Amino acid sequence: MKETPSQLSIPAYVMNFPFTLDTSNPNNVWMNEMSSEELKINKPKAYRQFLDLYNFMSGDSLVYLMPSYGEYQDQVYVANLGIYLPHIKDSNNIILSNFTSDPRKGEEKVGKSFFQMMNYDVHMCPHKWEGEADLKYLKDNVYIGGYGIRSEYESYEWMEENFDMEIIKVEMMEDYLYHLDCSIFPLTKNKTLICTELFDKPELALIEKYTEIIDINEDDAFGGLTNSVRMGNMILCASNISELSIKDKDYEAERNKIFTLEKICANEGLEPVIFNLSEFMKSGAMLSCLIFHLNRVDQNKTLL
Repeated sequence: MKETPSQLSIPAYVMNFPFTLDTSNPNNVWMNEMSSEELKINKPKAYRQFLDLYNFMSGDSLVYLMPSYGEYQDQVYVANLGIYLPHIKDSNNIILSNFTSDPRKGEEKVGKSFFQMMNYDVHMCPHKWEGEADLKYLKDNVYIGGYGIRSEYESYEWMEENFDMEIIKVEMMEDYLYHLDCSIFPLTKNKTLICTELFDKPELALIEKYTEIIDINEDDAFGGLTNSVRMGNMILCASNISELSIKDKDYEAERNKIFTLEKICANEGLEPVIFNLSEFMKSGAMLSCLIFHLNRVDQNKTLL
């Protein structure tokens, strides 16, 4: 087996510089509710915000930049491109997405060439499915897969049959939280943040067989709390609170979200780090959307 970034003992990720970032073709409910003026991207500002995140992460990890090839408006949101399978130890496997969202169809072709050059075995999902944003890794060969909006139930049956995976399948029905990372975030090997209001009791019971659930409320889910990324003993999360005044309608929700995150991190020996990604929020995106994991080496690191 050829060595890839996935064998490193430090975190490894893929990101994509937002050269092609655009909002001219709205493809989610958040964007559909914005005016043309609200949707307009400030490219220099988006570049600065991206580099703030990229420079921070690349200081303690290996971050590959996938080339911006083609005119894909959402290419920067690499979490939807596919998933690396960390439970397979004798080969390096990546499953690429089969996009439901029309503006994103074709991104997987760019990803295929990129990952093949890095010595990964690349597999194409035959069913509609949108990457690690809809498929969260817990531990061993156990994952949680969301279906019903952008991903199909059959995609997870195909994965189980072909990659020795056990996938807890949960139905998603909230249009504003259209990927699973909007409601579920594995915090450690044994604990997972979940907005339990959004899932049925039998689904939650299945999840509890493998991980302790830390419940978060729906307001925090809508604010992007679970759209976080674990790097070392840090939890990276997006908030535009630095651009809000105390009189803004979203200020209190953002303040409460940050307070919830700080409390969870304090209990678990982790450190929250907040980034302003307001230009990317115009796409209905949050921090986790910008990150593709190439390994999972951080689940046991804490400050305790």
